[in-house]
Amino acid sequence: MQVLNRLMAPRPLYKIVDWLATTLIAEHLGIPKDKFNDDRLGRTLDVLVEHLPAIWNDIQQQVFRYYKIDLSILFYDLTALIMSGEYANSDLVDFGFAHNTPSDDQKVKLGMAVSQDGGIPYLFQPWSGRTADKATVQTNMYNLRQFLQRNVWNASQTLVVGDCANLNSELAFAYQDGNLRYLAGLGKLEKVHKELILAPEEQRFTQMPLTEKTDPDGCWGVACAVPFTHKGHTITHRGLVVLSGPMQQALRQTRRQDLRNLQLAIQQIRSKIGQKRYRSEKEINHRIATQLKHSPVGNLLKVQLTATSHGKFNLEWYLDVNALETAQRGDGRYLLVTNDFNLSYPQMLALYRQKDAVEKRFEVCKQDLKIRPLFVHSDERIQAMLLINLIAFLVYSLLERQAEQQGVCLTTRQIIAQLATLQVQQIEAWDGSRACFWQETVPGQVQLLFTLLQVLDERAPFSLPSGPLSHNLLSAGGPDPVDALWLAPHSSVR
Repeated sequence: MQVLNRLMAPRPLYKIVDWLATTLIAEHLGIPKDKFNDDRLGRTLDVLVEHLPAIWNDIQQQVFRYYKIDLSILFYDLTALIMSGEYANSDLVDFGFAHNTPSDDQKVKLGMAVSQDGGIPYLFQPWSGRTADKATVQTNMYNLRQFLQRNVWNASQTLVVGDCANLNSELAFAYQDGNLRYLAGLGKLEKVHKELILAPEEQRFTQMPLTEKTDPDGCWGVACAVPFTHKGHTITHRGLVVLSGPMQQALRQTRRQDLRNLQLAIQQIRSKIGQKRYRSEKEINHRIATQLKHSPVGNLLKVQLTATSHGKFNLEWYLDVNALETAQRGDGRYLLVTNDFNLSYPQMLALYRQKDAVEKRFEVCKQDLKIRPLFVHSDERIQAMLLINLIAFLVYSLLERQAEQQGVCLTTRQIIAQLATLQVQQIEAWDGSRACFWQETVPGQVQLLFTLLQVLDERAPFSLPSGPLSHNLLSAGGPDPVDALWLAPHSSVR
């Protein structure tokens, strides 16, 4: 029931009973609506805790085997979930750094891996809000190998794709030791890696276009060998220095604007020389140093303050051409690394760009399923609630995948919205026979429903009726058609 709530109209536990009153779930289950209060739902989460791995493993194995999900390419990433309330004794809720999330907000981090095939989640792991992204990668490798083994899939046939948080020298060795292929960006570069990025002359990039000429996000590449050294041992993996045209242009435009802003600030200092707090050499130099320190291009501008013979000051500045050339050399460049020697260089870039698949799935969790903020207040309930969300997300992703394979190009949220006003009217006669009527408010709702049932079950549980807007279904044995729509608005006449 909580999984359905996540999919249909996500809300905190204490509000689920209000949503339940608008559906037929309680009637379908034969349980009074008032039994679904937040205390009972919370205790249900407590009961789930010790069974979380078993539940998830059983569900995912059935999904991956029944729907034959391709596990050859997988994406891994981490996100932060804001927490509301007090968590004095929590091992999960903590303050820490996360992109696009204030450091002064309590958070739990969620590691998740999804398949390229349909964006289906196969692994998830909650982490303390203080956990660094790289600290989660080796645990994900271990869990991945266990998952592949359960699904009778050779780990060496899987490529793990991630961002720069998924790679450093230690992790490069871990991938090799775990017999896993990987593709990742390389951030926080060691000196040898920085030199690899800056080494190629710009003309060399034109020899290897990585995208079509018509692609507005044009990229070029230069191949290289990337050494990793850890505990006295060195290995070498394949590297690709990528030059992104749009990224280069954006960086240079931002730098030009920053330089203009900095020069205007220095000019204002010069115009105030002689005024209060701008009279002594020490005061003026302090103002100049402050501007240079807080500007992202402060190292590119040389400023000279000299005293004149009349006790006044002359302030001049000029652009450091050598520093500017050094800064521009690395504009738009980044390093991709893999231990898969069968990937072509255009494939490396194309797959790396697809790593956003995880981030897009995080958006679904956060926006459509409203996984955040979490209002439960114990680590056990947090983990159970994450499982509820991930099961809902699994259903969400699977429905999209199966529908797309049959030409229905709608998100699950769009499908739910399109079917939301479809109604069923049930008439029961004194002899126990029943007749059901579909009441469409938008043409095509029943056809969409039957298409989805066929997509998911690979067979229709009952035949598609005929008729323009009102469809009559007479139950003559077999599955009850109303069971397929107990979330729809409903009326009953006896």
